[in-house]
Amino acid sequence: MKSLEIVGFKRANLGKKDAKALRLDSYVPCVLYGGTEQIHFSSPAILFRELLYTPEVHIVELNIEGDIRRAIVQDAQFHPVNEMLLHVDFLELQDGKEVKMDVPVKFVGVSPGVLAGGKLVSKLRKLKVKATPENLPDSVEVNISDLELGKSVKVNKVEPKGYTILTNSLAPIATVTIPRALKGQMQADK
Repeated sequence: MKSLEIVGFKRANLGKKDAKALRLDSYVPCVLYGGTEQIHFSSPAILFRELLYTPEVHIVELNIEGDIRRAIVQDAQFHPVNEMLLHVDFLELQDGKEVKMDVPVKFVGVSPGVLAGGKLVSKLRKLKVKATPENLPDSVEVNISDLELGKSVKVNKVEPKGYTILTNSLAPIATVTIPRALKGQMQADK
């Protein structure tokens, strides 16, 4: 799992006016919880580009005025119109304590349905998993090598290694759709 460092500065004043002033200076108000205490801090907005605008999962090394903590992003709030980053919540990681996180799906294998002319349609891009920090996967591998035309692969077909999948076990992860031209050909063959 990739690790990123984010530098933060403790916030003395908490409130809308202070948060607005921080954002004008290109800083993002943040909070870290899950440890012994909540820590309110701010970080330069530019540091979040690699963390939030990527499908990958990262463990964040927070350096809040020299106090180093390991955390994951629990939530990020964006402005509804201009999509500016407004606030980030971090959850502190503690060895042996399980955390819940959305992890990207990675397809492995070649689908016979795709080879026959079908199209692989991804229904779920991420799965919610629960694991200790050391067992958090970078991605959840989904084998599609036996996925035929018109068939789906569901969450219950994934074998978790060291983590628990919390997403509904009957939810489809991917489907191989039958193109219109192929449907007509299949009906003509009958």
